[in-house]
Amino acid sequence: MNTAPVYAIGDIHGHLDQLEHALSLIERDGGTEAKVVFLGDLVDRGPNSRGVIERLETGIHEGRNWVVLKGNHDAMFQAFLENGEVFHPRTRLGRSFVDNHIGGRATLHSYGVDVTLEDPQDLQAAALEHVPYRHLTFLRNLPLYHLSDDMLFVHAGLRPGIALELQDPEDFCWIRHEFLDHTAAHPWLVVHGHTAIMRAEHCGNRVNLDSGAGFERPITAAAFEGGKVFELGPFGRQRLEPLPEDVW
Repeated sequence: MNTAPVYAIGDIHGHLDQLEHALSLIERDGGTEAKVVFLGDLVDRGPNSRGVIERLETGIHEGRNWVVLKGNHDAMFQAFLENGEVFHPRTRLGRSFVDNHIGGRATLHSYGVDVTLEDPQDLQAAALEHVPYRHLTFLRNLPLYHLSDDMLFVHAGLRPGIALELQDPEDFCWIRHEFLDHTAAHPWLVVHGHTAIMRAEHCGNRVNLDSGAGFERPITAAAFEGGKVFELGPFGRQRLEPLPEDVW
């Protein structure tokens, strides 16, 4: 059993300044060698998706003990670059990658792409001229989940009652209600993002760290140690207690 704390950062959505702040909180608590798991949705909506990918790629290259997971927005960005795909059947209301609500144009703008282009094929061609190939490689290689002792880190969640190796890979990035509505214990404490809430919450069998960076709310950084969960802030750790079962 690993006795060192493990840290996690919720959905970033292109907010490099908030990412730097979250990393500073973690370094203040656990030092520069701290293990950090990033829960995905690195891109879209915020102003500097390129800077976020560059920061994380550079940190890993420098040997930081970081694990960066793939979120559904990252998968959509990858699919757009690879084949011009703008629609995914599991997006809400059938919105496309270049829809303002999804935020793909903000991601492309951060790379210097002319986002006034209307034709998705023209946008893809421009994106391939501006997005470094190593960023696409980085996206392709992002894992879908990470196991650490009795914790499972994943972007969206998983389908309850199904062995990890039998899960639909898309559920790791996209699942919502089947996972969120499940109140029984999983084999691990599941730490996830994907479903934006007002602030991080502990639901007993899962911890949601998506505090809404995609909607201009602060990113959450958390520490996991000794079976306890702590939200990190300017005054250090604050215990994140499980909600009563009737609130789940």
